[in-house]
Amino acid sequence: MNDDQLLRFSRQIMLPDFDVVGQEKLLNARVLLIGLGGLGSPIAMYLGAAGVGQLILVDNDQVDTSNLQRQIAHREQDIGVNKAHSAASTVKDLNSKTDVTIIEQRLEGAELESQIDRADLVIDATDNFDSRHSINQFCWTTKTPLVSGAAIRWEGQISVFDPTDPLSPCYQCLYPETGMGDRAALNCSENGVIAPLVGIIGSCQALEAIKYLAGVGSSLVGYSLFFDSKYMEWRKLKLSKAKDCPVCSKG
Repeated sequence: MNDDQLLRFSRQIMLPDFDVVGQEKLLNARVLLIGLGGLGSPIAMYLGAAGVGQLILVDNDQVDTSNLQRQIAHREQDIGVNKAHSAASTVKDLNSKTDVTIIEQRLEGAELESQIDRADLVIDATDNFDSRHSINQFCWTTKTPLVSGAAIRWEGQISVFDPTDPLSPCYQCLYPETGMGDRAALNCSENGVIAPLVGIIGSCQALEAIKYLAGVGSSLVGYSLFFDSKYMEWRKLKLSKAKDCPVCSKG
């Protein structure tokens, strides 16, 4: 690292269990962030500010007036602008040295798998179950760790899934594709969400990503952390690999 980097990241480097080694791991990391809305906004900003070397930002949506209540990477002047493009501009304002790649279309199939395979870690900040299940499937296929988060109304959750850990469950174990009922259709546009909640959950996702990449502490692999913001209650639940999971079970 050069002198500018040592000064910029000094507050992280001075942490004994992080140090220069942890910071260098971040600087050399490539993170794929899918979704630049309420969750993705703080994730992108914190990862860029913390020194993640390469960020791949993916979103096919445009900034809307109703987004500004909670999607803090975007400004009024960004209305009508692609969210990945708007978020990239904000990240570059925070840290011009961050290498940011913008993907302005929805990733599917082989293209999604290719981007996941090239990443050191994937962060799912999408808002629908179809995307989450596709991301989970390809993360398991490519053995790429996944940080997952969700927020709706007053409640949110965070989990980490690691295909390199034989005991780690996957997103399919937590939320099977079948049997979701009405929960599969939940979204912010129809059910609402309180503004700071997505900041809290997104920040936790960013923290889990940084810890994993730097090799510090223990992650949420094998757990799901639930937050009820109305009553300020956290619950940490142990997750088990589903024996019949079509994604991660070996039978």
